[in-house]
Amino acid sequence: MTERRQPQLRRPIIVWFRDDQRLADNPALSHAVSSGCPVVCVYVYDAEPRHGRSLGAAARWWLHESLRELDRALRSLGGSLVLLSGAERETIEAFASAVEAVEVCWNRRYSAAQRQTDASIKSALEAKGVLVSTFNGHLLREPWKVTTREGQPFQVFGAYWRAARLGFSPEPPQPAPDGLPFYSLPERARTLAVDLIDLKLQPHAPDWAAGLRETWTCGENGAQQQLQHFLAHVLDGYAASRDAPAHDGTSKLSPYLRFGNISVRQIWYAALATAQSESIPGEHLHRFQDELGWREFSYHLLFHFPPLHEVNFRRQFDAMPWRHDAQALRAWQRGKTGYPVVDAGMRELWRTGWMHNRARMVVASFLIKHLLIDWREGESWFWDTLVDADEANNPAGWQWVAGSGADAAPYFRIFNPVLQGQKFDARGDYVRRWVPELSRLPDVSIHAPWLAAPAQLEAASVRLGETYPFPVVDHPQARMRALAAFDALRGGAALERGDR
Repeated sequence: MTERRQPQLRRPIIVWFRDDQRLADNPALSHAVSSGCPVVCVYVYDAEPRHGRSLGAAARWWLHESLRELDRALRSLGGSLVLLSGAERETIEAFASAVEAVEVCWNRRYSAAQRQTDASIKSALEAKGVLVSTFNGHLLREPWKVTTREGQPFQVFGAYWRAARLGFSPEPPQPAPDGLPFYSLPERARTLAVDLIDLKLQPHAPDWAAGLRETWTCGENGAQQQLQHFLAHVLDGYAASRDAPAHDGTSKLSPYLRFGNISVRQIWYAALATAQSESIPGEHLHRFQDELGWREFSYHLLFHFPPLHEVNFRRQFDAMPWRHDAQALRAWQRGKTGYPVVDAGMRELWRTGWMHNRARMVVASFLIKHLLIDWREGESWFWDTLVDADEANNPAGWQWVAGSGADAAPYFRIFNPVLQGQKFDARGDYVRRWVPELSRLPDVSIHAPWLAAPAQLEAASVRLGETYPFPVVDHPQARMRALAAFDALRGGAALERGDR
């Protein structure tokens, strides 16, 4: 398609894409189009941010694919995405000067480090006479807009979600622009741009991303395809099916939300419309909306209680007697703990960059409570291996399981991995898919192969300690060790003790 360029009669407006890599329902982009100014679309990659976290490996892979798709979408409108590399403040300032921008606009971010960076950039640009406009393109409600009656942040999800929804309806999503008046870059600006390959986001030697490529279609079109699949095949029955890891019972929209390939408003209204038009029982829609609400609550916590991935929300957990066991940690990371449902979850993660939500809770509980390893070790591993690794959801989820977070599961809730497997993967389909060396075991034995009869093991070609490991820890002993550690943390307080 021939590029349509605005004559260089007016100074341009820069749209700075971040975690909003889409054209539809993008408030910053809509603002730029409505300004009447020629538009420059940019993305800045900072491999080693001075503040905040560097992206994990799986997220970098997704970013490469997502940026490529965003560029394709912009080219269909006659322009392109300008890629920049370096520290965000210096890079944006230099580029704004090079194109003589009249304005820079972006959609807001919410971690303390990101807000600090954005405030610094805003001040520097405005000092040079460049207007800055920012918008909410990531959440239904921004963190400072939902407070208790005393004006304080919420610390309990139920109370937060009731307050967030009271008398509130999200703004309807906006369509993608039909066209953009793109600005032709001057030479001094073109020299600042880099090619996507220069960002070195893809894995090399070895290329471990084959499973990710098989699993995901990244970008805005991929997000819409996944949304339509969810609405057509999963939403009706969601409340009942979402806990079975072997089934297609979840939305799988989390990585698209993470990178903003789709907005939460688009998902909210699409689910609502489908539920109404298809007469889907309210329990399924409401359960799905609650999951979107948990995402909102996680950002509420990220904003008000940083740094969520480093510091226990409940500071009494600072005294927790964590164990340092590199061998056990490695067995957990590789999916070789000897507990089949745990290993299935960890291998699904490694292969696809994603893990079913029920499995996430089970593997997290196992690391924290069976192995007594610091939740931050698990959060860090997920940060590197999940395509949906999110600065809010990831640490909030880990702290919830650990018992150290806001409105967290009590520490004494210790998932029994055998019972969890039997309850949510009764036929063993999930285990058979991801732990194929156990695939020939009967249903009754697949979640506890060490209890199987020798004849069953032999018939299934399972040799414990050789083809599949013995459990790295005994469940009853590990459970009592964890409870003792928590009793010490609580000063010996009596605790309810029940396997789940």
